[in-house]
Amino acid sequence: MSNPSDSHPTLEDTLALMRDLRARCEWDHAQTHESLRPYLIEEAHEVDDALQSGDDAKLREELGDLWLQILFHSVIAEERGAFSLHDVASGFVTKMKGRHPHLYGDGVREPWEAMKAKKRESLTEGLPAGLPALHRAYRLQDRAAGVGFDWPTTAGPLEKVHEELAEVESELQSGDREKLMNEVGDLLFAVVNLARKAGVHPALALDRANLKFSSRFAAIEKLAKERNIVVAEAGLTVLDSLWDEVKASEA
Repeated sequence: MSNPSDSHPTLEDTLALMRDLRARCEWDHAQTHESLRPYLIEEAHEVDDALQSGDDAKLREELGDLWLQILFHSVIAEERGAFSLHDVASGFVTKMKGRHPHLYGDGVREPWEAMKAKKRESLTEGLPAGLPALHRAYRLQDRAAGVGFDWPTTAGPLEKVHEELAEVESELQSGDREKLMNEVGDLLFAVVNLARKAGVHPALALDRANLKFSSRFAAIEKLAKERNIVVAEAGLTVLDSLWDEVKASEA
């Protein structure tokens, strides 16, 4: 490792530190790929939270925690004789150059999904089973578009949203919950496709809507408290009036 006083440790230093921790720390030594799975997911979410907050110091810290997970899994794999962090780096360089043949060779620029489709045997191959449903819908549609199964403009997806909404309205009247479940799913899938075609990631758009709703409802609760209104007993008319007041104040 580099001298501890070095103010600019290298990525090799972090790898050496991880190997040392595996050798001398009981907790680190006891970890396995399986035991670390929850931490990897948690750290990824914390990076995402830091990105949403816009706090660069927090983002730097959380990226370090995520890097720890990458080091952990790489060193455990190295101990098993499976692969090393350097093998991971080599695979990364190969993949990135392969994705950009027009920059690192004599190839022609090609959409990534179209390139990947040539190597896949099915649309779902390689998609993690645990992907959130909204993001999974987006990726399925993106992959389908990569092989040409896509509308040329947003007009088609928009028409499909109207069609699916009409079917949801029909099932609301029928009272058949199973059919309603199916139609609501179709409507959500259609909205995701419209967002994708319009160049908006639906998960990011929904995140923004969630934050907006949370902020507005917090403002409603603040107004209610100031006016001695019990939110749980106020009723829709009063709460809707407070909602309109909050929206007006934002404008």
